Amino acid sequence: MAALLQTDLPDLQLLSRGKVRDIYATSSPDRLLFVATDRISVYDVILNSGIPDKGKLLTSISLFWFEKLKHIIPNHLVTVNIDEMPDEVRQYREQLEGRTMLVRKAKIVPIEAIVRGYITGELIRSAWAEYQKSQTVCGIPMPERMEESQKFPTPIFTPSTKAEQGSHDENISPEKAAQLIGQDLFDRIQAASLQLYTAATEYAESCGLILADTKFEFGLVPSASAGQDELILVDEVLTPDSSRYWPRDQYEPGKGQPSFDKQYVRNALTAAGYRKGLESGPNANGKGWGIDDIVVEGTRKRYKEAEQMLKSLHSEKFV
Repeated sequence: MAALLQTDLPDLQLLSRGKVRDIYATSSPDRLLFVATDRISVYDVILNSGIPDKGKLLTSISLFWFEKLKHIIPNHLVTVNIDEMPDEVRQYREQLEGRTMLVRKAKIVPIEAIVRGYITGELIRSAWAEYQKSQTVCGIPMPERMEESQKFPTPIFTPSTKAEQGSHDENISPEKAAQLIGQDLFDRIQAASLQLYTAATEYAESCGLILADTKFEFGLVPSASAGQDELILVDEVLTPDSSRYWPRDQYEPGKGQPSFDKQYVRNALTAAGYRKGLESGPNANGKGWGIDDIVVEGTRKRYKEAEQMLKSLHSEKFV
């Protein structure tokens, strides 16, 4: 089974290729086409290897959560039904089926809204590493004598910048984030993020999963009334690409946890010699980074298992 690393839709205008998604304009001026490829990135580096069906799994999980959490905040989803998309899109059904969303065009808020329920993290921008040095996480003072993977007394909101592709996102303080986007918008995003995380955590635990942390992205669209722009949830939501999921029955604070997310790939890349400054490949050779077939298949199985566990208590299909 081959991974789809790049879409080829010549009759559509490509607007951007992100770490995972290819975004196209459509004949509708207020609609965009989001296509989740099988690319995978770690440490903000896109790998040469893809994960077969990853884009379809991400889309499936996002659709599940968009539906489940829509009572908290609206989202950008219009449809995933190819037959309901503009005429110029339908000809590419074979490439797009199962991995495509038609979405509302929004003005993207230039921060990533990260909520952490547990103290953990990879080597780069690690909450655990920062805590060991300064007893803070993203500059926020934390209790004494915490252990790795321990649950915080309450979830914390730790925003980051949205870097250009190839650059690293950077953790910033809530105060800095408020300066960047304005205090009112910051307050709205923080409140929505914590509410989303709390609801998702409760549900995930009922499925045997711990949602250790996650990242949300938000956009603004014109309001139906002439007042304040409406805040909506955009991009993906609560997928193994944007979140850390741990098996609840194996949770043991004081060490790193087995996971259903990209940590498996991060570990493999670190073992292969990756470190900051070598984004272009081993020994900075410019050839990029790849992962072994066993890591590819292991990642695919982890993502699939996370999807199955999340949907195990929910019989409805969201299409």
